Amino acid sequence: MRNHPIVDRFFQSLMTVLHGPAVLAFLPALSLGAFWIGGERALIAIALGLPLMLAGIGVYSSAPTSQKRRLSGLLSKDRFETVLWQVFADTRRQDETSACFAVVLDDYTQLLDLHGQAAANHVAQQFCSRMLAMIRVNDCATCIDGSKMMVVLRPAQQLDLEACIQMSGRMQSAVEDPIVLNGTGVYMSCSIGFCLSSNVREGSAMDWCQAANSALLEAQQNGPSTIRSFSSETRRRAQVRTNLRKEFDTALESGEIRPWFQPQISTDTGHVSGFEALARWEHPEKGVLGPTVFLPFAEQAELMGQLGQAMRHHAFAAMHDWDQAGLPVPRIGINFSSDELRDPRLIDRLKWELDQFDLTPDRLAVEVLETVFSRGPDDVITRNVTGLAAMGCCIDLDDFGTGHASIASIKRFNVSRIKIDRSFVTKADQDTSQQQLASAILTMAEQLHLETLAEGIETPGEHALMAQLGCDHVQGFGIGKPMPFEKTAGWITSYRKKIDRMPKIGRQTG
Repeated sequence: MRNHPIVDRFFQSLMTVLHGPAVLAFLPALSLGAFWIGGERALIAIALGLPLMLAGIGVYSSAPTSQKRRLSGLLSKDRFETVLWQVFADTRRQDETSACFAVVLDDYTQLLDLHGQAAANHVAQQFCSRMLAMIRVNDCATCIDGSKMMVVLRPAQQLDLEACIQMSGRMQSAVEDPIVLNGTGVYMSCSIGFCLSSNVREGSAMDWCQAANSALLEAQQNGPSTIRSFSSETRRRAQVRTNLRKEFDTALESGEIRPWFQPQISTDTGHVSGFEALARWEHPEKGVLGPTVFLPFAEQAELMGQLGQAMRHHAFAAMHDWDQAGLPVPRIGINFSSDELRDPRLIDRLKWELDQFDLTPDRLAVEVLETVFSRGPDDVITRNVTGLAAMGCCIDLDDFGTGHASIASIKRFNVSRIKIDRSFVTKADQDTSQQQLASAILTMAEQLHLETLAEGIETPGEHALMAQLGCDHVQGFGIGKPMPFEKTAGWITSYRKKIDRMPKIGRQTG
């Protein structure tokens, strides 16, 4: 049952008096008065009853502040919405200011992938408790999906932008204290977006809440542990995102969203060993948009399946056209999202799509993020990935080194090739520690009989080093940037002429 703030203040005031110096002088007088009025029985009653009363009140007062605030400050989503409307109305009526905060744990999904659901739940509980400890008794909060909280402050005369930024900083400091998991400290951070009620005078309480969420989205786009306040510019950018979301469906059907192709090169032969299909939105007004712009819309609208189908259709059509033109492209790499891999009909649909373009399964590299493998096993995902491998598809473990997939997972999912994340490749020809990391990964892959592909190759030195260390394939801007299908034939022809004039880059021997 939720305690009322007035009750809290009453007990706090009472305990201040009862535990203060004045009570020491008052107790003898009380005892003497009781004896004169009621005799020995009254004296005994005071002697026994007063300690019990103090002990009872002491139990209440000794409860942790965070616990009392948890009882008073944490609301259900429905109740929080009601309070939000009340506070918003109060700010207009009383000419005071309040603020709505949206706070989310950074990298919570990665934490879930690495440590499992139980550990993630523990971190979420600590996050909630620490946030509640930072707000006042009359302020209110609600939890959303464990890793996110909304907070609304009671109206005040002196609340301004600077005060909200300072409060946001205190929230972040509380969250960043280490959380113990299995005997070790885990460090988390949070991103915060907030909106002062004065910034949405013409709107409603729900507009106020949405404004805080828009500020949070901007904070997340600018890196972890970022704070953003809602402003007129935020409003403009939020409207742009809303319009883009509405256009996304139409763009999928019209073909504006399609793959661009980045070449992959064999370090043994120097020839093209494949292309990776990367989603691009060729917007008629805003130009070419990368996946970081529209993938959040696809995920929120549960359109990743439709996006995947569109990508495969265009990629398989490209493979068919390259074959018809006599351009050798052995394999096409396509990213498969977790949502797609959870589709129980995926394998049957993929067989039909390959047959439609007269392609064999070995021409397809199914690219799966390492975080999918490092996450707790999902029966449908496991069945689909192993089924695709059994069909003859190449299973690529993408961004290797960033998700901590176990060797057991690599073997269980029948991984064919690991794609070494660019963070291990960048400046490896200049940095000895980078070279050692890349060499260790390649040695492990060789022992496991896995093919390897290094991502993010930007210089001839990085290309040469990866080849000398034994990496099978390379990919990156230093070889070729992603390009629309119409430019691939010209690029392949030009590249073949170039390598015919150049000495081969071979692996080290001996």
